[in-house]
Amino acid sequence: MSSKNELKILIMKEALTVQKLADLLTEKTGKQYTQRSLQNKIFLSSLNYDEMEIIADLLGYEIKIEKKQK
Repeated sequence: MSSKNELKILIMKEALTVQKLADLLTEKTGKQYTQRSLQNKIFLSSLNYDEMEIIADLLGYEIKIEKKQK
């Protein structure tokens, strides 16, 4: 599944709006995120890994990379 779809699912699961998530990101990072800029990043799948980690943390999730079982 793409990061775009994963993020959309998380936003829905947590009953957030993109605007609220943008506000949380701005508060956490000090970098200005608007509803439109965040929506564009999601749509274009252009969020970087650091931003995804921050979003996961804000929503109470963690990103794990695990070696596949053979």
